Amino acid sequence: MNVESSRGTRRPISDGFDGAPTPANLSGMEPLPSLLIVDDDADILEAAQLALWNHATRIDAASSLDIAEDRLRQIAYDCVLLDMNFAAGRRNGAEGMDALGRIGMIDPMVSVVMMTAYGAVTLAVASLKAGAHDFLLKPWKNDSLISAVTTAAKRTRAMRAPTTLEALERSALIETLQRHKGNLTQAARSLGLSRPALYRRMAKHGL
Repeated sequence: MNVESSRGTRRPISDGFDGAPTPANLSGMEPLPSLLIVDDDADILEAAQLALWNHATRIDAASSLDIAEDRLRQIAYDCVLLDMNFAAGRRNGAEGMDALGRIGMIDPMVSVVMMTAYGAVTLAVASLKAGAHDFLLKPWKNDSLISAVTTAAKRTRAMRAPTTLEALERSALIETLQRHKGNLTQAARSLGLSRPALYRRMAKHGL
């Protein structure tokens, strides 16, 4: 795949593995994840790809959010590595936070690992509160990168896995209560339940 860098040049970035499975695939271990890396710095894209080469079945790269959104609409990734800042000189993380929200609208189940420069821990914590799964400080240690991606991918697969009716009911209750900001009357009406029936279901699921 060719990815445009922030400097306007184009450099090749591999889409992943099209050949034989890696030894990890053949050993009966958990399947390797598919990844999307979103960063406007081509060097970061290449460094992340090289670090994760033996730890993923597919690695796609996007130098802009528009490219990332197109890929997310086509592929259900296990993890997205997302930079906090896309514009040169920007340090407030606004682009990354906006991107996090837009990714969540396209694929609510994919786990996002934020990447930010050393010293921007406050931004990283804010991203966790906004729904990110984890964050990495750049420059990262490869072991930390691999661990973060692997853990995030496991979470995504757990979210996508078939679940029981009870788990679906509990999830629906939580989502509805959050949407109505804890207003039980509105939540019950939205679910087509009486308030006593809603109370019983909440007690059943420990809510």
